[in-house]
Amino acid sequence: MTKVAVVTGGTRGIGADITAALVKDGYKVAAFYFGNEEAAQACAKATGASIYKVDVTRYQDCMDACVQVEKDLGSIAVLVNNAGKTNDGMMHKMGAEAWDDVISTNLTSCFNMCRSVINGMRERGYGRIINISSVNGQKGQFGQTNYSAAKAGMLGLTKALAMESAAKGITVNAICPGYIRTEMTGKMKPEILEAIVKQIPVGRLGTPEEVAAAVVFLASDKASFITGSTLSANGGQYMS
Repeated sequence: MTKVAVVTGGTRGIGADITAALVKDGYKVAAFYFGNEEAAQACAKATGASIYKVDVTRYQDCMDACVQVEKDLGSIAVLVNNAGKTNDGMMHKMGAEAWDDVISTNLTSCFNMCRSVINGMRERGYGRIINISSVNGQKGQFGQTNYSAAKAGMLGLTKALAMESAAKGITVNAICPGYIRTEMTGKMKPEILEAIVKQIPVGRLGTPEEVAAAVVFLASDKASFITGSTLSANGGQYMS
């Protein structure tokens, strides 16, 4: 039977590549998005994924969306929490809105989505949850106390939920990408990008396809003995 996967932030950037990779691997994919309708439609056309407009910062919206996905596609076997955003600023200048905005999009959404699927996974005795954190959640980053805190929080959530869920056939893991070649890094000044690459031992940026390949592996039965783990996909920039 074809398994169903949900990918939040699944129609742009790394999320779009995750969606495409899971579809290619035989999953029915529900790609959640919120802001960019044009990109969502393009992703659906390119991959064949089903798209759902969902505000993942809202608990009930996530619950309702997951109920709809299961009506449309079947029981959710895989959840990829990829939705995220930045709103940078140094702590002594950061307003409460910037903090709440990033925490709710990156961390609270992760709770909302996990809570929406965990009971069904427990009842069926199977599930794969993959949380897309960040190298900056591991090491911190100047001007990103909100983002680093949210991404570090995802790692704690991953470990605790993995402990709670292991006996029920559910694995919960995290991936921490480093600097990946995306639209965002493409807008950086060449000298800044060059300085970043010099800090990466492999000597290049990562690709969205490499992150997506890690997701496909962790979602597979080949990874059934891996849970509570953090896979660092950063080219050796940070090792822990």
